[in-house]
Amino acid sequence: MINLKNVTLRRGTKVLLDQASVTLNPGEKVGLVGRNGAGKSTLFALFNGTLHEDGGDFDMPKAWRMAQVAQNMPETDQPAADFVLEGDTRLAELRQRLVAAEESGDGMEMAHVYTDLADAGDHDALPRAEALILGLGFRVDELNNPVNSFSGGWRMRLQLARALMCPSDILILDEPTNHLDLDALVWLEAWLQRYAGTMIVISHDREFLDAVTNVTLHIDHAKLTRYGSNYSGFEILRAQQMELQQASFAKQQDKIAHLQKFINRFKAQASKAKQAQSRVKALERMEKVAPLLADAEFTFGFKEPNNLPNPMLAISEASFGYTVEGDTKPILQGVSKSVLAGQRIGILGANGQGKSTLVKTIARTMPLLAGTLTEGKGLNIGYFAQQELDVLHPNDNPLEHMIRLAKELGPNSGEPSREQDLRNYLGTFNFSGDMVKQAVGSMSGGEKARLVLAMIVWQRPNLLLLDEPTNHLDLATREALSMALNEFEGTVMLVSHDRALLRAVCDEFWMVGRGKVEPFDGDLDDYQRYLLEESKRLREVAKNAAREVVREAVAEAPAATVAPAVVQQPVATEAPGSAVSSGEQRKLDAQRRQQLAAQTRPLKKELEQNEQRMAAIDQEKATLEALLATPIAPAEIADAGRRLKALADEVATLEERWLALTAQLEAVA
Repeated sequence: MINLKNVTLRRGTKVLLDQASVTLNPGEKVGLVGRNGAGKSTLFALFNGTLHEDGGDFDMPKAWRMAQVAQNMPETDQPAADFVLEGDTRLAELRQRLVAAEESGDGMEMAHVYTDLADAGDHDALPRAEALILGLGFRVDELNNPVNSFSGGWRMRLQLARALMCPSDILILDEPTNHLDLDALVWLEAWLQRYAGTMIVISHDREFLDAVTNVTLHIDHAKLTRYGSNYSGFEILRAQQMELQQASFAKQQDKIAHLQKFINRFKAQASKAKQAQSRVKALERMEKVAPLLADAEFTFGFKEPNNLPNPMLAISEASFGYTVEGDTKPILQGVSKSVLAGQRIGILGANGQGKSTLVKTIARTMPLLAGTLTEGKGLNIGYFAQQELDVLHPNDNPLEHMIRLAKELGPNSGEPSREQDLRNYLGTFNFSGDMVKQAVGSMSGGEKARLVLAMIVWQRPNLLLLDEPTNHLDLATREALSMALNEFEGTVMLVSHDRALLRAVCDEFWMVGRGKVEPFDGDLDDYQRYLLEESKRLREVAKNAAREVVREAVAEAPAATVAPAVVQQPVATEAPGSAVSSGEQRKLDAQRRQQLAAQTRPLKKELEQNEQRMAAIDQEKATLEALLATPIAPAEIADAGRRLKALADEVATLEERWLALTAQLEAVA
């Protein structure tokens, strides 16, 4: 188990944990929550050994294997599947041992390593790695693409898959959902629910925490409190605790006031001095109940729009996509939709299907490829880009952003635009003092997101286009955004993987996928079930596609004994316009069937022999592994190890030939 006893943690002069004590048991799934800056990441650094306690005792079993997501952006031309496969550190270690044993000729060590490799799942390691990659939203044809050919968000998904690939006793995840869309998030939840080890996760997604955790650790005012429930249960328990604490504090204050009144009244009277002194001592001994220090929650609101055109947008037979070197690449085609005043639309769909492309085109940052997109008179768009720096300048500070925005809008904005007015306005979004002069590039993701929100609110929009606005927002700010959107009088179009926000804000959904934009009839629970079923189906298709193709080709090919031939022979055909009798057509069909049989028969026979040999090898390997599990002489161990190595090499050759045969059969069929 993990034990913290009176632990103190500091960052610089700031005390983040003061005399904190808590115990985490094996197998518990723990959500670590608290405000930004409370010390969550610092506590993670204590867990992974990059930081040591400044006081107290921290203990975690030394034998536990830890897995965590590397925060660096991988720069390698290694294929994606191989990169993720290397995350299995146990297999990598065993393979290094095998190489060393083979070089030294140590037969006993080789035998032990082969047994350990079988126990570690060496036989299905690559399919497991590919299943993780596909589950996180990659396509089958991307499995062997170089890692550095992917964008930053996709590379971080590969880092997550690599961490999940690692066999571990404890898994540490810091905001694992930030780079995921809803379909990958639902898959990750299902995977983590099956994880057998201890897990500690930082997340600002309440539904994700509810789905994968059963314990909540709350950091607040340098204290660490354990709650035996998921996040929703924690909220209820904390509210009850705060209510009890406030009642106890008020009751104690009444008692203190009563004692102090007696002391003040009788301390000068000799006859009462003894009683007064005893009450002084009672006050000194009293363990004071701390007052409830309720932090001021961050809140904001959207201003009433100057006008509400209806419809806001009219889209007719439109194509959405992008242009590369003069060539158009449509993603969505034939889209005809209307967006009305007051609508609240959630945009659903798998990653890469065109959600952001749709939003960017409506936001005027990408051109429409075809069709028409008609804006209502007086349309004023507030756009939150998924990548905040798409609309921010990293070298400028918040005040400079607001000054530039005020100049762009001019007197039409209707908002006070003096520098002091802008400073005061930024203060309402928690940009106070020197923060208004801090370069945006040095700010946290949450601070950048708040600045984008501040700029949007100031423009008084009537249509909000929000593309993953919660990626870097803490739970309190997400709650503030949800409340502000519900009070907003204009139209909202929202792309988000935060289901709590989608449920709270949206009353209808659009599904973006397969080149279309269609209404989704159902709620988020229906969509979540659809995603899980679709993810499972795609993994099964990817796993069995090659074998099914071969089986179909073999089953459809008629049996015939002919000479081996794999080169397509020309077939006589009638000239265009000539009439072919039914008898002649039957002859042609028979000739084609014979030619197909001539090409598939030898391939089918070799493939069958190949599969029979692989099945025999599997049986022999099982026999050898069972033998190695029994007490036998060292010489026999060495012989068994060498035989296992020879069988593994033969399997590799057979698998390569199997792939070649299936490719030939598929081409012929």
